[in-house]
Amino acid sequence: MRSNHVDSNERRRMKISLGTDHAGFRYKEKVKELLGTLGHEVKDFGTFSEEPVDYPLFIRPAAEAVARGECERGIVFGGSGNGEAMVANKVHGVRCALCWNEESARLSRQHNDANVLSIGERMIPEDLALKIVRIWLETAFEGGRHERRVAQVKRDVIGQTNRSTTDRNQKHSAHKCVALEKRAIDSGQIEFLGFVFVKSAAATDGIPQ
Repeated sequence: MRSNHVDSNERRRMKISLGTDHAGFRYKEKVKELLGTLGHEVKDFGTFSEEPVDYPLFIRPAAEAVARGECERGIVFGGSGNGEAMVANKVHGVRCALCWNEESARLSRQHNDANVLSIGERMIPEDLALKIVRIWLETAFEGGRHERRVAQVKRDVIGQTNRSTTDRNQKHSAHKCVALEKRAIDSGQIEFLGFVFVKSAAATDGIPQ
């Protein structure tokens, strides 16, 4: 059983951005009320009704506010929360976690230092959503071995490594092609589209070289 210990530093008042589409509007309003009772400041990026809208228009500004440091945390809402998490994670500096129970919320903070939370209104009941928000706000990042991994996410080490590997592979392939071409010319053969043609002296007689 994991400890529910809450770091006292995590009880401080924070400025929290909110963003939702129409499918998450009701939960956004409920969470906004909760945040107010907990003493947090809220910056609401909408939407402001259940009229159908496109979620990226409201989720990205909420995530960008966290990335800029304007808000310390962000919470985004949708029908499933999946698209909202995807949009938020496109913003550099954001680590958005889609949470569906208390344990996923706790681990997203302890192990991943998530700074944005995504909730699917159609996936979980209201009382659980509010519990998730409380736990996520109050749970501290454990650091330790997780510090190194989160640092890699922040630096996008994986992306840099993949790009370096791709560059090396491309250079190796280019060198290999040049070498094959040179060997083919030296042996008097030309390979084209899988067929091998042999140059003969008769075929090249009278053709300027």
